[in-house]
Amino acid sequence: MKERLNYSKISPQAIQGLLEIEKYIANSGLERTLYELVKTRASQINGCAYCLDMHTKDARKAGETEQRLYGLSAWRETPFYTQRERAALAWTEALTLISENDISDSLYEATRKHFNDNELINLTMAIVAINGWNRLAISFRTVPGSYKP
Repeated sequence: MKERLNYSKISPQAIQGLLEIEKYIANSGLERTLYELVKTRASQINGCAYCLDMHTKDARKAGETEQRLYGLSAWRETPFYTQRERAALAWTEALTLISENDISDSLYEATRKHFNDNELINLTMAIVAINGWNRLAISFRTVPGSYKP
């Protein structure tokens, strides 16, 4: 695979908004491992190899286990995740696949059991950000493997 263009070098101001969201989320109190699970799961759904490489490395650095990373695509069938993480993963899948489904009241209420107002906004912003990054990396064919945490 050959990179089409390096968007961050060509137009750093274009990605400034996403970088600001990342900075906000990093300081929001959202657990780092939860954040990395969400980013990894959205990247799996979107098929973003660069982001999968990056966020699994970051997750490991934050203390995430191999078992939980390997089981992430089948998280509903494993006992490896907390109820809060399960709620975040369900919310992540629904928002990432928003064109294919409705964000139902039942999903919203189930998620609200584990996240207060601010946390839910922060979680949603994390999902918005990773979906944006996935679209940039996939469109411009950012080559995976070179990222170092």
